[in-house]
Amino acid sequence: MNGYQLTFYTEHNRRHDHRTVCEWLLHEASRLGIHGVSVINCAEGTGHAGAHHGAHLLNLADQPVQIILAVTEDEAQRMLEAVEAEHVHVFYTRTPIEFGVLGGEEPRKEKKHLSIFGHNPH
Repeated sequence: MNGYQLTFYTEHNRRHDHRTVCEWLLHEASRLGIHGVSVINCAEGTGHAGAHHGAHLLNLADQPVQIILAVTEDEAQRMLEAVEAEHVHVFYTRTPIEFGVLGGEEPRKEKKHLSIFGHNPH
């Protein structure tokens, strides 16, 4: 399938209303029915204005974060429109990609039954 990789770049502490920008983007993607979003916490980076951002031992507030989505053209457009409509100030890139799933059907996950003794009674 052809589509786009949308990558949003922000810092751990940046907020939009009562959520971090990262949390807002994740919530909005879910609301729009977009699945498969990845969040990558980066060690350091330089923002579009030239400021250095980085994670420090006792303070992760300025840590750079990437929120990555593999989406169809329609999903990309709806996500970007939602960000624009809410006036969320965030840098992004949109790159054409091919994506899909390999390996056939996903294996079924067995339900785990645990007893109070820590072993499976079945």
